[in-house]
Amino acid sequence: MTLTTRIDALPWDALHDTLDAQGFARTGVVLDTRECDETAALYDGAAFRSTIEMSRYRFGEGEYKYFAYPLPPVVDELRRALYPHLARAASRWAELLGEELEYPADLDAFLKRCAAAGQTRPTPLMLRYGPGGHNTLHQDLYGDVAFPFQVLAGLSEQGADYEGGESVLVEQRPRAQSRAHVMALRRGELMIFTTRHRPVAGSRGHYRAAMRHGVATLTSGERTSLGIIFHDAA
Repeated sequence: MTLTTRIDALPWDALHDTLDAQGFARTGVVLDTRECDETAALYDGAAFRSTIEMSRYRFGEGEYKYFAYPLPPVVDELRRALYPHLARAASRWAELLGEELEYPADLDAFLKRCAAAGQTRPTPLMLRYGPGGHNTLHQDLYGDVAFPFQVLAGLSEQGADYEGGESVLVEQRPRAQSRAHVMALRRGELMIFTTRHRPVAGSRGHYRAAMRHGVATLTSGERTSLGIIFHDAA
């Protein structure tokens, strides 16, 4: 079964309901062991346009690398297979929030929208953390055009490859305390989450609840993951 077929077979109606309810959803294991190994091995290759040392910019402790075009086949297939399913949710969220914006069903059409705004640099990336590594809370916005969802693929297994290093999502609602979600992804599992906010029903319609994401401190081992961001960067 191809990766695209596996993604198409996911319970998307249930995933959309979960995204609406909490701003993120986990798919269960999608990538097999071989795909995890081969994808993780890309980190030491030459498929990247830039490398970011997090401590230099006070983003945390660790390193991440942005892929160059053309993307490696597994990264490109993931991005293209996930996008149409999430574009439906993106258009629905825009309607709930009163935004006159509809997301095309085809990724290439969306990337043309990015290019028209001067955003042409690819944003899928790989991240690697060692002991003490962490990522401060942030949002991945690279220009005026942004897709409402992104996806994290776990390529390492907590408890076997590393300890600590949980993914952290924090939601801030207006005039309320922040709420944190902390989770460890299985190796090969995908987590879909909002890029910047989610619609929440209020007394006067839906409002925006901002969300940021990061990574808790690793206590040992090495954590490698793949991030799929759909909008390109300026």
